[in-house]
Amino acid sequence: MSRQAKKALVPERRFPEFKDAEKWTKKSLDNLLKIGSGKDYKHLSTGDIPVYGSGGYMLSVNDYLYDGESACIGRKGTINNPLFLTGKFWTVDTLFYTHFFKDCLPKFIYSIFQNINWLDHNEAGGIPSLSKTTIGKIEVFVPKLEEQQKIADCLSSIDEVIIAQTQKLDALKNHKKGLMQQLFPAEGETVPKLRFPEFRYADKWSEQQFGEICKFVRGPFGGALKKDIFVKNGYAVYEQSHAIHQHFDSFRYYITEEKYNELKRFLVLPNDIIMSCSGTMGKFATIPQDYKKGIINQALLKLTVHKGQDHRFIKLTLELSNNQEKLLSQSAGGAIKNVVSVGQIKEMILYIPNLREQQKIADCLSSIDELITVQTQKLDSLKNHKKGLMQQLFPSINEEKK
Repeated sequence: MSRQAKKALVPERRFPEFKDAEKWTKKSLDNLLKIGSGKDYKHLSTGDIPVYGSGGYMLSVNDYLYDGESACIGRKGTINNPLFLTGKFWTVDTLFYTHFFKDCLPKFIYSIFQNINWLDHNEAGGIPSLSKTTIGKIEVFVPKLEEQQKIADCLSSIDEVIIAQTQKLDALKNHKKGLMQQLFPAEGETVPKLRFPEFRYADKWSEQQFGEICKFVRGPFGGALKKDIFVKNGYAVYEQSHAIHQHFDSFRYYITEEKYNELKRFLVLPNDIIMSCSGTMGKFATIPQDYKKGIINQALLKLTVHKGQDHRFIKLTLELSNNQEKLLSQSAGGAIKNVVSVGQIKEMILYIPNLREQQKIADCLSSIDELITVQTQKLDSLKNHKKGLMQQLFPSINEEKK
């Protein structure tokens, strides 16, 4: 065995009391636990770990459940589900589960599951899929039970902080959602339930067509932005990911100044609103003041709000659930939704107050958005901290194979 292989049998970081302990042992999962599926007609009990693996379930290291004894890989669900804690239930044939643990702790196995890149074990060329045999052959490193417990407790404590931070973020988002329902008129109404004192006796909100409020530009046809025209640096190409995630610190594609001048109709400016029209549709983002010069691609719609309107308020209006429904059409008898045509968007009816009231509402909700941004950054930082810690606390099978 090479020196590198020997080094891989212990993690990069170890707790002091295990610094001189035995090296970790490499074992296949079927030597640590039993793997079953719904085809075995066995019902789950507390302590079993369900694993989504077949039937087209996309496996992801971010999608786990853990309630203290049970874990799930695959689709997200509800943490602390009473069924896991107290009940028994039958599994479907697309569900794998683990039980009868040998020389390993369920909590530690849960942590190992998060460290496995499940797509590396995909058996199908298209939709990801696993089998009991494949899962059982996956090899992992395992220390003695005492070190397993220490690692599991450490990571569980970080999970608790992440859960608490997630709950804070969800509470802020729900608060904003509830406040928006109060500050904007309900369907069929012309005034909101809640108005700031200085506007309590102001005029009703006016009915306006969307086309009177904004200028619309749909991104260029795909042929105008072929990959062979992209360069390493230059003018940025804004994509739907920028509208979905509202982050403008990175770009995948750039074009030359010549191409930028050719496609100037599609350029973005500060306070323009971009809307995603493909994939995750109906998401909006505002181009920031410190923006990077560039153009939108074919998957975006650009909205330039006319003077006399507050662009922040217009964006909030478009994010209301009733307006989201108007922006997305559903084919008759089908489940697939698409963004309606620009002509239909222009004809949408919006209810708009005077500019001062728009600004007041936008100021109020923007302050909540700032809190949401701070909480999101804290949550991302915690998740990255856990990810980095796990890379240090677990030996790498890939390194061992080199």
